[in-house]
Amino acid sequence: MGHVGKWVIRKVIIGLVMLLALLPQTVGAGEKFKKRTVLIITGGHDFDRAAFFKMFKSFANVSFEERVHPLSENAYNAEWCKRFDAVVFYDMHQEISPEQKSAFRRMANRGMGLVFLHHSLASYQNWPDFEKIIGGKYLLEAESRGGVTAPASLYRHDVEVRVRVADRRHTVTRGLEEFTLQDEIYGGYLTQPGIHPLITTDHAESTPVIGWTNQYGKARIVYLQPGHDHHAFEHPSYRQLVRQAIEWVSR
Repeated sequence: MGHVGKWVIRKVIIGLVMLLALLPQTVGAGEKFKKRTVLIITGGHDFDRAAFFKMFKSFANVSFEERVHPLSENAYNAEWCKRFDAVVFYDMHQEISPEQKSAFRRMANRGMGLVFLHHSLASYQNWPDFEKIIGGKYLLEAESRGGVTAPASLYRHDVEVRVRVADRRHTVTRGLEEFTLQDEIYGGYLTQPGIHPLITTDHAESTPVIGWTNQYGKARIVYLQPGHDHHAFEHPSYRQLVRQAIEWVSR
């Protein structure tokens, strides 16, 4: 074989190697822009509706529908949820019927992606399974835990919060660097031992872990504590967190 033939073969091999190296990135990009249909549940707490939904409208790969508490008795059943890839909770609601509890657990056991934001950590104070699902609990009142009284959780508005990335390799935090938010912090809330921290803060009045993943049944679950008002909703890094959380839980 002549020098020209060998040169051509080498070029072909190099080209194939480069193409193979790019394939995982191409697949990842396709997954990133896969269209997701999301159900957003609100109610029980006022919020900046315009800024909140403007954030979701900025997500090119997400379409959404809102439902407001009180939900119908068939909430969370298979028929109700089959049109959605994920459910985002931005609610703070307490009343839930036995039928809704069972349907909620089945929804998670079937593998529905669940994203919980900010004050949703204070929902369903009298339903122990909810704490296991979301991965924590904001205590509206002091509560006895194993003979020890856990004090009520605290909050403070308009705080400069330094958000640190705890796991840079996770899909939810992919591409994020440390950033600062003006937001509402929570202190003294409880977290489950099995959660996987995503973001943290060193603010003295905040619980250190402010974002995590959790698993309940087959469901992928993300909780993000930040998200009080437009300061968070308009921040590029917070938007990226929420969008990538939706992408990850909906597989």
